[in-house]
Amino acid sequence: MKILLFGANGQVGREIVEACRKDRDVRLIALTRDKADLSRTGEGARSIGIEKPDIVINAAAWTQVDQAETQKQAAHRLNAQAPEELAAASRSNGARFIHISTDYVFSGEHNGAPLDEEAPTAPINAYGATKLEGERSTLRAYPDAVIIRTSWVYSLYGTNFARTMIRLSETRSELGVVADQFGGPTPARNIAAACLSVAKRKDGAGGVFHFQGAPATNWADFAEAIFEAAGRDVKINRITTREYPTPARRPLYTVLNCSKILREYGVAQPDWRLDLSSTVREIATRDASQK
Repeated sequence: MKILLFGANGQVGREIVEACRKDRDVRLIALTRDKADLSRTGEGARSIGIEKPDIVINAAAWTQVDQAETQKQAAHRLNAQAPEELAAASRSNGARFIHISTDYVFSGEHNGAPLDEEAPTAPINAYGATKLEGERSTLRAYPDAVIIRTSWVYSLYGTNFARTMIRLSETRSELGVVADQFGGPTPARNIAAACLSVAKRKDGAGGVFHFQGAPATNWADFAEAIFEAAGRDVKINRITTREYPTPARRPLYTVLNCSKILREYGVAQPDWRLDLSSTVREIATRDASQK
């Protein structure tokens, strides 16, 4: 099976590259921005036409949530227009298409139950709006495409909450962390594994799927778990979203119902607590070695 990956330098992209090194059944073509700049019209479609893959995975995105408020055109290009082009090119070349989206397509209003794929979408920031438009344009271009919504991604790589907490713990003994936003931390390596499981099911269903770590938590509790795993003595002061204003509003509740991807593809929710200790140790060791 030949997979063409966009966004190979991102958190999920790097984990897909790592997973495919150990999988003899997969031939991976991993493209970074310097090889396929999706901010340019036609770049992704050209790569698909050249490589003729069996599977296309789009792990590329504009993920800078706050910056999207002032750089809406750039965010729209990467999150809405580029996925549509990749989906159309995948369809015309006979390749399956897997696209990664976000929980930020939801408003965050708590309805009393985890959100399934049919729950009403109503993004409250520019990032979420561009990602939702990308979902819709992808499915218009390729109705059998697979869209995986995920959340609170963390890994050894890139900028993420776990790495930020470890960095801050080097100089801070006390931190204020938001405690009224609820969701699910998701290890990037598990998202990579989910993408590959979907890729290997040639007859698998298309559409939108939720994939998120469990159990549900809030940022303050997640921070405490990170510091416990790292052996760092940092006091957490629980604050509200209103006490921590950001350029982009954040949804308060994005706990996802992930039963559909389990039913259709046999992919179960990962327990982020089982992954956290090893990932946090890797982060601390890697960051210390780079000083």
